[in-house]
Amino acid sequence: MAANKVTLNNGLECPVLGLGTWQSKDNPGVVEQAIRDAIDSGYRHFDCAFIYGNEKEIGKAIREKIAEGVIKREDLFIVTKLWNNSHRQEKIVPACKQSLKNFGLDYIDLYLIHWPTGYKDLGKDLFGFVDEKGNSLEDNVDFIETWKGMEQCFKLGLTKSIGLSNFNSQQIDRILSIAKIKPVINQIECHPNLNQKKLINFCKERDIAITAYSPLGSPKRLWAKPDDSQVAIDHPIIAKIGEKYKKSPAQVVLRYLIEIGTIPVPKSSSKMRIEENIKVFDFKLTSEEIKEIDKLDSGLRVCPALEMKNHKDYPFNIEF
Repeated sequence: MAANKVTLNNGLECPVLGLGTWQSKDNPGVVEQAIRDAIDSGYRHFDCAFIYGNEKEIGKAIREKIAEGVIKREDLFIVTKLWNNSHRQEKIVPACKQSLKNFGLDYIDLYLIHWPTGYKDLGKDLFGFVDEKGNSLEDNVDFIETWKGMEQCFKLGLTKSIGLSNFNSQQIDRILSIAKIKPVINQIECHPNLNQKKLINFCKERDIAITAYSPLGSPKRLWAKPDDSQVAIDHPIIAKIGEKYKKSPAQVVLRYLIEIGTIPVPKSSSKMRIEENIKVFDFKLTSEEIKEIDKLDSGLRVCPALEMKNHKDYPFNIEF
């Protein structure tokens, strides 16, 4: 089963469901096999990022499938992201070229600014937002400058589209006020516990599509507290709807996210889950069922990025 497609504001088509690849770097063989299984299952959209540390493995699996004749490069929609330590204009094109080198590809389909928050060199693991004395490594670079570097990546043909990730409404409008090339997508955390209806509508009014990361609410998140709100995928409402359509809770949640206008990118390394997650185009939810799932919105953010909360451009200090 192949995913339906949505047309972006630049005329390119993006499959409305993709495979997420975060947390898949510790076992290279696993992520390679996940990509192979996903392609065989009909996936053509792959959501990647430099910071995930697995672009080389993902590229290897993709190139193998192309060599086998299973797919053509033009059939795929490959996404990757600029990390926080490369926000200065002179670093952006080299960072994009490094990702292309990692993938072993000539171009990517969508290049995103991963976060609006720029930092200086972040050390070996690129996650050190403070130095050894606890001082912030925040860079005072303006993400407006970053966007101009993203536009240069497009002009050089390194990427067919550019966009944003984790940007709030005010930050998006700042980008739009100076953009010569409009962002096609804003990728945000989105699931029934955080349905992001206001930000989705805001972006829709500006013809910017929404990719939903952590679409299943990261039920295995290691940082969850015992008193966290119930993860939506485990909620009786989801189970009841699933019974009606003979679908799993995950399939119901993914269908819901598609119905409310997002492009979910569930992550899995299980062949069974990968195959299951894409089988969401043979049923639709009723408006009443969508309203029932809407009620599960509790504002629970599983990726609050608190390590960046003191940054001047931390995106989650306003409602949306």
